[in-house]
Amino acid sequence: MKHSRILIVDDDSDVLTAVRLLLKQHVGEVITEHNPEQIPAILTKETLDLVLLDMNFKSTINTGNEGLYWLNRIKTIKPDLPVVMITAYGAIDLAVTSLKQGAADFVVKPWQNEQLIAVITGLLSKKDRKKNAENNVGADLELIGKSEVMQDLLYKVSKIAPTDANILVLGENGTGKDLIATAIHRQSKRADKPFIKVDVGALTESLFESELFGHKKGAFTDAREDRVGRFEAANGGTLFLDEIGNISLQQQAKLLSVLQNRQVIPLGSNTPIPVDIRLICATNVPLADLANENRFRKDLIYRVNTVDLQVPPLRERDEDTIRIARHFLHKYAEKYMKSAGDFDKRAEQKLLNYHYPGNVRELQYSIERAVIMAEGQILGADDLIFSPIEQAPKKSENQQAVPAQHNLVELERLTIANVVEKHGGNISKAAKELGITRTALYRRLSKYDI
Repeated sequence: MKHSRILIVDDDSDVLTAVRLLLKQHVGEVITEHNPEQIPAILTKETLDLVLLDMNFKSTINTGNEGLYWLNRIKTIKPDLPVVMITAYGAIDLAVTSLKQGAADFVVKPWQNEQLIAVITGLLSKKDRKKNAENNVGADLELIGKSEVMQDLLYKVSKIAPTDANILVLGENGTGKDLIATAIHRQSKRADKPFIKVDVGALTESLFESELFGHKKGAFTDAREDRVGRFEAANGGTLFLDEIGNISLQQQAKLLSVLQNRQVIPLGSNTPIPVDIRLICATNVPLADLANENRFRKDLIYRVNTVDLQVPPLRERDEDTIRIARHFLHKYAEKYMKSAGDFDKRAEQKLLNYHYPGNVRELQYSIERAVIMAEGQILGADDLIFSPIEQAPKKSENQQAVPAQHNLVELERLTIANVVEKHGGNISKAAKELGITRTALYRRLSKYDI
């Protein structure tokens, strides 16, 4: 707060004076402006952390349209700059409109000073957390996320990474659970030690112990030499067990014993070897399904799940889709020495409208294919072909297949409409039931024109 710079734009000089006096003891610098026409120049010249923007600048036209116009200009110039709208007209439709168009919050004149300070403090704190999370994770991990759900996830990563807590990373296939695990390791106190990844779901019963715990020469037919297991290889560092939800109950029992005793006994040996590892596990199996003891031991869940992190599917990260697509576009254009530079408007819309059952991995492969096959520098909608493996719907012998995209889009629209109606238009309650943020719900209301 003390180093923040805030711009206040209002054509009422009394409001400018009052807000400046209120905020100057809380923030580093307050810039005031009565003429909104100066906003583009100020944004170009100044480094700002937040804008307070009036909704009305023409006393004879009290519609709020002037404020919405300048809100859109600000978001075009500085997309990540938080904007708090100020108005004397507290109608919910105007509040919804401003939030849909990118406002961070909304206050009604006359406001309580404590309320305004709380709003500003909350937004600036959140902005700092997002910046720290982004800086800590690093762009090389391809963890690209400006959406609220991803920023919340990256903030949690920055909080838990320095600890030695065992982490369970949950999420659908293709969401980037392995990238989250890598980010945790890189921000941990073990960052200069080994990071060992094992896809335990792919290990057979016969290979499970040998791979994880090691073996001695002659322990079984093909054991021609001693082999260090993955636990021992990760000693002092991080062990990442991917697809842990797919291992058998027998394998779970062996793993639990090692985690309890913090030592391994290689096959063909009776000598225990102490191991010091930080454990991260990942699975695409929902936590509720893991709680079924016919499938997974509860005592093992508690061992691996000091903290759980949910990686959101790409369909819940609308703001990130184009950013991620551009990242892969530039990556593969360089790799294949192509001149592809950007997407046209129709291609962007196609990227935004698709439902991504294969998540970021599917988007990555689609962009790679498009770069390889594209003829020009600008990729069009026809260059983007999504995986037929992911799209293929199930059908009976006498049933025509309906495109999966149409089904899912329509299902989402109907679900949102029904839940909002169920709660009588209460956005907070509807968002809670849908499992998304209020901001994400507003975007979908706008997208489906509900």
